[in-house]
Amino acid sequence: MSSTFTTSKAAVLARLQAFVSGLQKQFPRGQFTLDNTAYTTATLVQTLQSLIDAIEAVNAAQVSVKVAMTALRATVAKVGPVALALERNLLSMFGNAADTLALFGLEPRRVPAPRTGEQIAAATAKAAATRKARGTTSKKQKLAITGNVTGVEVVPITAPRGTTAK
Repeated sequence: MSSTFTTSKAAVLARLQAFVSGLQKQFPRGQFTLDNTAYTTATLVQTLQSLIDAIEAVNAAQVSVKVAMTALRATVAKVGPVALALERNLLSMFGNAADTLALFGLEPRRVPAPRTGEQIAAATAKAAATRKARGTTSKKQKLAITGNVTGVEVVPITAPRGTTAK
C-alpha cells in the first residue's frame, strides 16, 4: 500500500529554513555523513541554502508572471479590438491584392469553391431527413394543426378584484 504526500513549497521552505537554523545553533562545527558523503555544517547549510534560494526564485518568478499576465490581458482587451478593426479595414481596402496584403502579413479572403450537384443533392436529402426527424413543418402545415381540449371545466370567478374570499 503506497501513499503519496503533497507538500507545499511554503512548507518545504519553512522546513529547510528550520534545518539551517537548527544546524547553525546545535552543530556549529559539526561533521555529518549522509549517503556515504561527508558534510560539514557549513557545506550542509550552503547546500540547503541553494535549495531555499531556488524555491524563492521560483516564487518570485511566479508572482512576476501573474503580474505580467494581468497586464497582458488588460492590454489585449484594450488593443485587441483595434487590431481586429485594422485587419478588417485593410482587407476591405485592398481586397484581393495579395502583394499589398502580404506587406501587412495578411492573405486575401478565400472564395469557397462552388458545390457540385452531388453535394447539393446530399445537402437537400440531409435537410429533408432532419426536418422529418425533428417533426418541423411549414407555416401552412402548422395552421392546419388544431386540437380540442376535453375534460377541463372552467369556473368563473365572481369575487371583485382586490377582495379575498374567506
